[in-house]
Amino acid sequence: MPDNHQVERFPFIKGFSAAHLQIARGTVHFPVLEAGAVAFELDGACANYLMCIDGRTRVFRMSEGGREVLIYKVGAGGTCVLTTQCLLAGGGFPAESIAEERTELAAIPASTFQQLMAESPEFRSFVLDDYSRLMASMFTLIEEVAFAPLELRLARRLLTEAGPDGVVHKTHQQLAADVGSVREVVSRILAQWAEAGLVILRRGQVEIADRAAMASNRLH
Repeated sequence: MPDNHQVERFPFIKGFSAAHLQIARGTVHFPVLEAGAVAFELDGACANYLMCIDGRTRVFRMSEGGREVLIYKVGAGGTCVLTTQCLLAGGGFPAESIAEERTELAAIPASTFQQLMAESPEFRSFVLDDYSRLMASMFTLIEEVAFAPLELRLARRLLTEAGPDGVVHKTHQQLAADVGSVREVVSRILAQWAEAGLVILRRGQVEIADRAAMASNRLH
């Protein structure tokens, strides 16, 4: 049987029949990526359906000018929508992906993925429901990048990344990559917010000092 941690992350496993559980157990493997390790290269083959047990990966594209544009992140209990797209429709991985921290994955080979999609209602329902949810989040991202001001995107990113203490453990360069901008512009915005008392800046950290103002978009 899968261990309790895996079942906690992916409860649909409990609905597997004995036969499908045996198929999954016989083929799944558990790669571990250290922080900074490459999960996928641009146009790389999608040989496995990946489920994140622990850690986090970042999926992004690089512009012709060398600027990184974040597409989405995959955390514990999540899957990679672009991998699913590749497995369902064919083709290579249309972006790049790296581990932001030590990340443990459950990797189901493509052949097993196709078999379970055809035979297991529990697996098929999980994959398609997760795929639909992630696609909806990607359209939200597209809308943000196309229409939301940079200040709003940065505020949302800080609120998303902040721990219970309100601290975001990221450099200005990392935040700029997350919101599709450049470090100089993000640093200028953060300096303005620090002067207004909205954030406190430290080396490699940004602390949200006024969460209410940040959440209500009162940024000026």
